[in-house]
Amino acid sequence: MDASVEGIHYLLNKPLKATDKWTSKAFRGLKNALQRIKDPSTYLNIDTYRRAVKDINRVVEKSVESDRIKVSLGDYTDKRLSPLSINDLLYAARHFQENPFYPYFSKRLSGFLQHNGKLLFGFSINYLSQVLTAFAMMGFLKNVNPTVEIIAGGGLITSWMKRYKGLRCFQGVIDHMVPGPGEIPLLNMVGVKPERAFYTPSFNNFPWDSYLSPGYVVPYNTSTGCYWRRCRFCPEVAERTGYQQITKDEVREDLSKLRGEINPALFHITDNAISPNMLLSLTKNRIDTPWYGFVRPTKELTDTAFLEALKRSGCVMLKLGIESGSQDVLDMMNKGCDIKTISYVLKALHNAGIGTYVYLLFGTPWETEDKARETLDFVVEHERFIDFLNLAIFNLPVNSGEAEGIYTDDFYEGDLTLYKDFKHPKGWGRKEVRSFLDNVFKKEPSIRGILKRHPFFFSSNHAPFFVIHSRKGNVL
Repeated sequence: MDASVEGIHYLLNKPLKATDKWTSKAFRGLKNALQRIKDPSTYLNIDTYRRAVKDINRVVEKSVESDRIKVSLGDYTDKRLSPLSINDLLYAARHFQENPFYPYFSKRLSGFLQHNGKLLFGFSINYLSQVLTAFAMMGFLKNVNPTVEIIAGGGLITSWMKRYKGLRCFQGVIDHMVPGPGEIPLLNMVGVKPERAFYTPSFNNFPWDSYLSPGYVVPYNTSTGCYWRRCRFCPEVAERTGYQQITKDEVREDLSKLRGEINPALFHITDNAISPNMLLSLTKNRIDTPWYGFVRPTKELTDTAFLEALKRSGCVMLKLGIESGSQDVLDMMNKGCDIKTISYVLKALHNAGIGTYVYLLFGTPWETEDKARETLDFVVEHERFIDFLNLAIFNLPVNSGEAEGIYTDDFYEGDLTLYKDFKHPKGWGRKEVRSFLDNVFKKEPSIRGILKRHPFFFSSNHAPFFVIHSRKGNVL
């Protein structure tokens, strides 16, 4: 079950007492807003899209009658409880009735508790916004039936287990914690001997019509870990995550099977970075369904014939972790790419009709304002080749081997923080970075134009639909 989408619809379907004009109008027009977000023509106009998303989010926010808890389409926060505090998470498990989703999940989970025999409940927890409600759900299950076994996995659990060895603080709530891919451990727990290293994901029980998108978006991994694994301060390096690649034949068979079962509007290749070899394989085996994913800006992506084949395979957009427009910063980060190649990649993708979603990272230990201005100049110069921008401020991973010689402090209060605050060695701290982004970078007219078309809340998940529908496959 997808408790996230079910929980959102639970809030949307609640009676709402509006106390202001916007909320009243948004609630009255909710049905139309939900229809618009699923209508491909909405993705021809960013303003129409924004109105629909803002109205849906307004109803979600106002459906939670609490001064303490705030829920949106993209987040869940509690002024009193922290998702990084062990004591707060145990409190959430004990006091599950306080969670705004309690009426939903108590009824939904009770249906599973009627089954006879051994009961196992697995929770995939990937984001901090999911943690407090996940613990409330687990606490509810243990309260109703203490014999159920609860398994927790997912990206966040994996990071916690790798950064905090011997994590036993959740005994009584969680029976098993599984780092990394969970298919093989789950099969072992239910007494089934694994027959292969990777399995085709099954989405048969998911409420496809409930998702807020103009068609079904199917996620698929061709690998786990990162094939590069050399970037300094990268969480993958800090966690010593290994790299495993599914064979090309398995990928082809899996995608063909999923296409036949679901007929998706879009495949999301969710690799940390799709390897050049896998990209080559995709050009030779057409998916016949639009797809997008994250790649490194390598020389393969400057080849016109290669990109034309990639486009024919169904590729509509690629996400690129460019990080900086300064060659010095890229070299110190050990990104393994140069500015000239990145420039060629952006231009070649544009000419091939493949959209670009560019990630930039500010405030790394080697950056100064002068270097940040190099990034600004690079973006301005390549403005017409960049469809979407994601701006982030650097966080220092806990347990990073690269942090020696850097003064660090607690970034968040809590036992399970994944990042540390640090004193920037060049005086280019978070305050200065935020000021630069807000008062200089975002105010540049050409950059402001890119940021204006950024999809609210859904970001890169909805961006491909703008590429597909706005120009029938061409860039914006």
